[in-house]
Amino acid sequence: MRSKPTAPPDQPGPDADLLDEDIAGEDEDLGEALALELDLTSEEASPGAVQKGTAVIRAHLRDAPKGPGVYRMLSESGEVLYVGKARSIRKRIASYARGVGHSNRIARMISLTSSMLFVSTGTETEALLLEANYIKQMKPRFNVLLRDDKSFPYILLTGDHDAPQLTKHRGARNRKGDFFGPFASVWAVNRTLNALQRAFLLRSCTDSYYENRTRPCLLWQIKRCSGPCTGEVSKEDYGLLVEEARDFLSGKSRAVRDRLAHDMGEAAEALEFERAARLRDRIAALSAIQGQQGINPRNTEEADVFAITDQAGQFAIEVFFFRTFQNWGNRTYYPRADRSLSPGEVLDAFLAQFYADKPAPRLVLLSHEIENREVLAEALSIRVGHKVEIATPQRGEKKELVDHAAQNGREALARKLADAASQEKLLIALGESLGVPRTIRRVEVYDNSHIMGTNAVGGMVVAGPAGFMKSHYRTFNIKSDDITPGDDFGMMREVLRRRFSRLLKEEQGEGAAPADVETFPSRPDLVVIDGGRGQFEAARQIFAELGVEGVSLISIAKGVDRDAGRETFFVEGREPFRLPPRDPALYFVQRLRDEAHRFAIGTHRARRKKDFTKSPLDDIAGIGPTRKRALLNAFGTAKAISRAGLGDLEKVPGINAATAKLVYDHFNDRS
Repeated sequence: MRSKPTAPPDQPGPDADLLDEDIAGEDEDLGEALALELDLTSEEASPGAVQKGTAVIRAHLRDAPKGPGVYRMLSESGEVLYVGKARSIRKRIASYARGVGHSNRIARMISLTSSMLFVSTGTETEALLLEANYIKQMKPRFNVLLRDDKSFPYILLTGDHDAPQLTKHRGARNRKGDFFGPFASVWAVNRTLNALQRAFLLRSCTDSYYENRTRPCLLWQIKRCSGPCTGEVSKEDYGLLVEEARDFLSGKSRAVRDRLAHDMGEAAEALEFERAARLRDRIAALSAIQGQQGINPRNTEEADVFAITDQAGQFAIEVFFFRTFQNWGNRTYYPRADRSLSPGEVLDAFLAQFYADKPAPRLVLLSHEIENREVLAEALSIRVGHKVEIATPQRGEKKELVDHAAQNGREALARKLADAASQEKLLIALGESLGVPRTIRRVEVYDNSHIMGTNAVGGMVVAGPAGFMKSHYRTFNIKSDDITPGDDFGMMREVLRRRFSRLLKEEQGEGAAPADVETFPSRPDLVVIDGGRGQFEAARQIFAELGVEGVSLISIAKGVDRDAGRETFFVEGREPFRLPPRDPALYFVQRLRDEAHRFAIGTHRARRKKDFTKSPLDDIAGIGPTRKRALLNAFGTAKAISRAGLGDLEKVPGINAATAKLVYDHFNDRS
């Protein structure tokens, strides 16, 4: 994403500065980063394949625009391989068309290209914004892929109610009110909200709960709310509390604390000791907020700080958020990036993806210089509506903030690498203990969850050398009519049949995902079933039915009295056996089983909760939210609606005769 990157060592020549080198990636954790390294030894980069791809690019060169814009490189199947932007698309395409001097990474991309598409833009800044949108939508395999697309949480002080609510908010900021953030995690928001409630006594309940209160709730009794719902505090006094909270979150924390201290002193002098004690507790709550935030800048009101570090061929980017002179948390990202890229190049590619759907502050501090600094600053300024400065500080407080972020990044990366090394050792030990004849790179663990056969779901968790691969987890809603409710063996057969039928089709090229740069396999080396001999035989039956080969299968039955450490293992060709109580492989397989159990139960509970809140009106075609609300407002409950006569239904505002008959027939024409 640089308009004019520095020529890499392996790419000499006058046009070398036109070549994109930003083929990096971004994943939520190091597990993804380690599992998705680029395979630079692929046969796709053979001279013949590169020559073929170069010919395709040369054929498109004559149609390439001379001005700024975005280009897409497509494979034979129509898959978008790469999205890039350039100040001059034609010059950029010409650099690919040389056909020689490319790094192996670029050569692989060229070798797969069968067509190209171009979009012209007015400026390079517009091209950068368009490129970021395309990458987010199309997820090209050779681009930065910011897989952590979760929005950051904010604190919201609502502005659409007489008694504003203080709550956490995630997602589009389209509700009226003041948003404060972002915070690095929900934990940081909850911690801050907890202290703010004690400090300012603002309500956290929903508007509907507020409107239906006839007496103060528990939060008022434990001094976490001032009770505006029942008039325990006047509207004027509650408004003062709201203004104090807004001032504190806007950076005027010292003024708020001084004002509270002054009021506490006056209350003590007037012998109003209870009021003084309440003010003392509020001051202590505010001190707790700032005391738990760690490093707080003295002169930097608003900034995002990015520091990148690398070790053993892996990159980590630490991000700190500073708002209103306060540290609002940090998060570590582990981008997928080729080892030949410099930290500045990886950071450059990361930033445009990071801010594609997030508002930028007025100041962005970086640990390394980036090529696209001016273009990115202009693009972010256009997006947020105010000037955004991007700087690499060399001294002073800002440099201290960057150094602090870099230190955190180094420590986080070291921990992740150590965890990954331990995980590989555990996989080796597991294979030796269970007699798996190959190196284990992918383990799949299956478990089912239901209550008397209702809301039955199957869960699949996946683990590899980098730990649990949560992006590969899958759930299976048990939906076969041939399965008797509560038949665990039948459920396991359905789950495994659906999973491996699809896998075999993908391996035969039917709807297969492209053979991209991912090295984490889609086929498991080991399948673990949570259950005894019956579950094991059900799994064996499906493997034989589908012709699944090269996959080791084990089943783990809970020990006597369900004691951990006394599990029995079932493996084909061996008598049932147990592992030694202190065997590391036993602890590892217990972790796998417990994770599968947690995942299956969590999915089952979510589905059951959805059914609990489901209304009989949801099953009537043509009854949407508005009509359902009108019926419930008129009759109170779905049960009362089911007993209503046709004439009564027709009298409901918004319900015509046809709809009334539809509802009446639904509840009265059942056999």
